[in-house]
Amino acid sequence: MLENIQFANPNFFWLLLLLPVAALWYFFKRKEEAASLKISSIKGFSSDSILAKLKPALFVLRLLALAAIITALARPQTEDISSRTKTTKGIDIVMAIDVSSSMLARDLKPNRLSALKDVAADFIRKRPNDRIGLVVYAGESFTQTPITSDKNIVLNALRDITYGQLNDGTAIGMGLATSVNRLKESKAKSKIIILLTDGVNNSGFIEPQTAAELAVEFGIKTYTIGLGTNGNALSPIAYNPDGTFRYGMRQVEIDEKLLKEIADATGGQYFRATNNSKLEAIYEEINKLEKTEVEEFKYYKYEEKFRSFVLLAGVLLLLEWLLRNTLFRSFI
Repeated sequence: MLENIQFANPNFFWLLLLLPVAALWYFFKRKEEAASLKISSIKGFSSDSILAKLKPALFVLRLLALAAIITALARPQTEDISSRTKTTKGIDIVMAIDVSSSMLARDLKPNRLSALKDVAADFIRKRPNDRIGLVVYAGESFTQTPITSDKNIVLNALRDITYGQLNDGTAIGMGLATSVNRLKESKAKSKIIILLTDGVNNSGFIEPQTAAELAVEFGIKTYTIGLGTNGNALSPIAYNPDGTFRYGMRQVEIDEKLLKEIADATGGQYFRATNNSKLEAIYEEINKLEKTEVEEFKYYKYEEKFRSFVLLAGVLLLLEWLLRNTLFRSFI
């Protein structure tokens, strides 16, 4: 009955201290009021009546009723809290993802693209108040999903990203330019791009430096991530007759100088992810760097529960009155 209950006027519980005092008063007064008779023998009298022994139960009922009334005065109530959040400084984010064949390399488990999708999905879930969009690029680029606050749409679009959507290659400039295009009309106070690649710019008709200049012009910060181990990685090197990839060891080549230049020019940072745990740590670091200011409003709804205690007190007092005037009438 008292589960999840709080009391608006708990000071009334001090009155419960009077109940033991009342019990002691009743005990001593009952002894004083009891009449005594001295006789030589009680053989002619019957044994004590059970009702006579149970008579103090009437006073116990009265005490319980008083305890219920005191509890009701303390105003037991349940509290239902509802909240509404208002984003006071929203962030629009575009994640530019390399989907070239080299993203199937197995230096990250199970491969670079799958590892990235798992980490990116976790990052998206941790940004409930931001709008997020996805851009994929290889030899060309396109928007997988425009910026949206519906995280289910973004997560489903991320899940659908696979190799083979675009001609092979690594058009970093195209991926960055498409991301800028998605954000240039944004009214958000903060706009960022997270651009990830595992290679060097070798495709596309927009130079990465030109795309970086566009990002600066529109006030878009760019975080760049180089993905791949140091040295050699088990990577696709040719096609098998059945159309699947043949894997072999290949030197990991990432244009870190270019990625650092893009990040520095736009006010972002460059990161290098050589394994799954480092990739997770990078996205966690970006999550900490780009905080969204949120104003929260809480609404409290109280439901009074004193009525049940008043009803209980009434039932106890009624029961005490009925017993006193029926079963225990001859002993009053």
